[in-house]
Amino acid sequence: MTPGVAALGEAAVNHIVNAIASFHDFSADNDPWGEHDFGTLQFEGHSIVFKIDYYALDAEAHSPDPADPSLTERVITIMLAEEY
Repeated sequence: MTPGVAALGEAAVNHIVNAIASFHDFSADNDPWGEHDFGTLQFEGHSIVFKIDYYALDAEAHSPDPADPSLTERVITIMLAEEY
């Protein structure tokens, strides 16, 4: 998470993480490829952005097959929209 999200405090971070875990508001507008790897939500007047990236296990490049967990390390970034 970015410093802006961390500055909201532990309780806020826990709430945001839980909201992301249950996020289902994907549509053709915000998820045109159906990957469910990017989203935005609101928390106490803050616009929160999350992005999931798929790296090879060495974290040097993108995964050759993001659907294969034996080849992929997933990394989520959680930030305030103004930090994007």
